[in-house]
Amino acid sequence: MSAELRCGLGFDAHRFSCDAGRPLFLATLRWDGAGVDGDSDGDVAVHALIDALLAAAGLGDIGTLFGVGAASRGAGMHGDMMLAETVRHLRENGCAPSSASVTVVGNRPKIGPRRRQAEDAMSAICGCRVALTATTTDGMGFTGRGEGLAAIATALVDVGGRD
Repeated sequence: MSAELRCGLGFDAHRFSCDAGRPLFLATLRWDGAGVDGDSDGDVAVHALIDALLAAAGLGDIGTLFGVGAASRGAGMHGDMMLAETVRHLRENGCAPSSASVTVVGNRPKIGPRRRQAEDAMSAICGCRVALTATTTDGMGFTGRGEGLAAIATALVDVGGRD
């Protein structure tokens, strides 16, 4: 079977929670500070990566796989579990992640000190290299005002000529 590589793009955004006790999860890791609102743990980096992987494989999006809303299958799930299930789903459909990149957009948390740890965690789950970068919007928009986080991801997936 020959390799056929396809590229996918994913995006996610969540507002910071008013619940100071809600933990912040990002790129599979727990970070200091209040978390974001969401039915799952709200890990924007992982959610964007999942959409990118599924798009490249032609298998829909995060809502297709996990559902939407408080009663969905994904409600209450952590990003690492969602990402692992997504990779299993790809493999069951004859696809394999080849590489990925995720950019987090927001003022906090500071990614640099834990970048390698986050990259290693996502890479281990995906079975390929996942790069993590971060940026701010210089005060513009909801991320610039510190109201939430966003992430955009690209993924290269080997679909093995399945369709």
